[in-house]
Amino acid sequence: MKNLKALGLIAFALVIGLVAAVYAAGWVARQGGVTVNKVVVAAVDIEPGSKINAEMLSLLDWPAGATPPGAFKNAAELQDRIARVSILRGEPLLDGKLAPLGTKGGLSAVIAEGKRAMTVRVNDVVGVAGFALPGNYVDVMVNAQQEKSGTEEGKQISKTVLERVLVLAVAQEAGRDDTKPKVVSAVTLELSLDDAEKLDLARSVGTLSLVLRNQIDQKTVATAGITKEALFGASKATAPLPAPAPAVRQARPAQLAAQPASRAHCVEVIQHGVLAVNCF
Repeated sequence: MKNLKALGLIAFALVIGLVAAVYAAGWVARQGGVTVNKVVVAAVDIEPGSKINAEMLSLLDWPAGATPPGAFKNAAELQDRIARVSILRGEPLLDGKLAPLGTKGGLSAVIAEGKRAMTVRVNDVVGVAGFALPGNYVDVMVNAQQEKSGTEEGKQISKTVLERVLVLAVAQEAGRDDTKPKVVSAVTLELSLDDAEKLDLARSVGTLSLVLRNQIDQKTVATAGITKEALFGASKATAPLPAPAPAVRQARPAQLAAQPASRAHCVEVIQHGVLAVNCF
């Protein structure tokens, strides 16, 4: 009886193993029949603004059903194209990551449509100790003397004039993969034409500072700026009220009428703010 049970278990195990083997063989056969396409990928890391050549590219098999939109199948189509963003090694080259046909290399290929690039001089303090790197966003603050308004003197004010400005390059480097701080003497910012005019005026009237902000923070906060008086809590002195004028007591008409008619000559005398009438 025991032998029959053991034989039954062995037979059951053999059947299960046979079914698993058949299923695995079918799965391998199906995988071998998956259609693949050749997709152009980066053979090396490609920096923004770089001109692409054949040595930077390679072909890779990619499942036909998962080919990214805008991918290239022929490396010759990418000859002399310009990378608009950083492309990492092994990453497919997509049309959206490239500058339009005919674009020349350099920083101008990285600038978004409708934007301008403007460079400002910085030091280790203004440049946020070198942490304002390409790809980061900063706010621009100006410290300047306000113009006189009537009889009031111009006040020293610090105010944020631009918010969420993209850093395109620091010095002559536009790579966005480095996270190590770099203390440089100039930072290039991406601005609209209106913002470029604001920045040009701001740097001519005062001192600029860059304020580093979170990459994903897109909120803008309108401020009125701050002056020395507001910073230190000073208030204007209250002007003293003028002293009241001394009251002058005048003679009533009835009093004048009550004087005897024989006194034709009268003299008004004011003494210590009191009016008196003497008639003769």
